[in-house]
Amino acid sequence: MSELNLHAPEGANKKPKRVGRGSSSGLGTTAGKGNKGQQSRSGKPGPYVGFEGGQMPLYRRIARRGFSNDVFKKEYAVVNLRELDDKFADGETVDKASLVAKGIVSKADKLIKVLGDGDISKKLTVSVDKVSASAKEKIEKAGGSVTVTQADKAEEKK
Repeated sequence: MSELNLHAPEGANKKPKRVGRGSSSGLGTTAGKGNKGQQSRSGKPGPYVGFEGGQMPLYRRIARRGFSNDVFKKEYAVVNLRELDDKFADGETVDKASLVAKGIVSKADKLIKVLGDGDISKKLTVSVDKVSASAKEKIEKAGGSVTVTQADKAEEKK
């Protein structure tokens, strides 16, 4: 086989079909788009997203009503006992300011909840927004004290 005889196999290179060039082109008159309708028009912007062919779209069929508690929910910055045991010395006070200062909590405006994950061996005075029952038990067992802020106590009474 010589270098001069290289060529593509039969049928590999086809000329593109020239659409809309008269009836003898094979795709004349309607140019393969059928008769009338949205898809046959030039420009063809197509329907909007969510269009269901004239049927009532799903986003309009589903009712948009009811109550969402999302506006009123409270988000707590969670602190575990393990972190308190690592960062605080014996006899220190744990509150929002001290947690922010030690880098355990990033923002001072967040509510803080202490959870009982881990053990505590130091006597700490904990004053936060919320404390789990297991955390309170462990802190008091180690000789510390727990006080929950007044704002949270008022809500529990409701």
